[in-house]
Amino acid sequence: MFRIVQKRVLNPSVTLLEIEAPFIAKKAKAGQFIIFRIDEKGERVPLTIADYNRENGTITIIFQIVGRTTQQLSELNEGDSILDVAGPLGMPTEIGGNVKKVCVIGGGVGCAIAYPQAKELSENGISVDVIAGFRNKDIVILEDEFKNHSDNLIICTDDGSYGKKGFVTDALKEQIENGAVYDAVIAIGPVPMMKFVCDVTKPYNIKTIVSLNPIMIDGTGMCGGCRVTVGGQIKYACVDGPDFDGHEVDFDELMKRNSTYREYEHNCRMLGSAEKL
Repeated sequence: MFRIVQKRVLNPSVTLLEIEAPFIAKKAKAGQFIIFRIDEKGERVPLTIADYNRENGTITIIFQIVGRTTQQLSELNEGDSILDVAGPLGMPTEIGGNVKKVCVIGGGVGCAIAYPQAKELSENGISVDVIAGFRNKDIVILEDEFKNHSDNLIICTDDGSYGKKGFVTDALKEQIENGAVYDAVIAIGPVPMMKFVCDVTKPYNIKTIVSLNPIMIDGTGMCGGCRVTVGGQIKYACVDGPDFDGHEVDFDELMKRNSTYREYEHNCRMLGSAEKL
């Protein structure tokens, strides 16, 4: 059993949990993930490790309520326990080369995955710009955390209610055109956002890493559910990724596969809400 030691509601649909998992915390690195199961009848759900504390033996996960399981997870409180947490899984983020300046881009709840990237880069002496995008001011998350681990934080909102009005791609292009020289860009968020970030960086030949979120079941490369096409070859996000060269990802195929169970997820969440009435 894995005990919850801290719970924070970041906005109405996004929750942070800090969980006792000393063996995972000991080895976790930015870019890796866990797979949890709430109880014996629960489904296996992958979530990125948003942070870890090796001394306290804890890991942090941040998740959005999108289906029945994440709804159930959001209802747990400090002192409650989760049955299974397996990890760390996946390959840690590797930028490679002589990197001096990186732009980390997060979209919505994808900022929870972008945060450990920015933190690890800054702690290794690399200059970090962060561009974080949200629909509006009410759902902004991790602003203070990003400020502590970046040289320049740009928050964008679609409606202009906070920060710069517009999309993260607009801010990125503006930074580049104003003379920012990035050795790499890391983009994490909705698949269309990552695709358009890659469209911006490709003409400038800026290495762009994306963290993919395909359907995943076992997390060991056996089920094949998380397969993606990268550079014309089949890859498995759970063991080959989740990070890939964004300029080689078939985003259209990924978006189609990710929508397979969207209606089912919606119906499960509605069923869960109805059972409370």
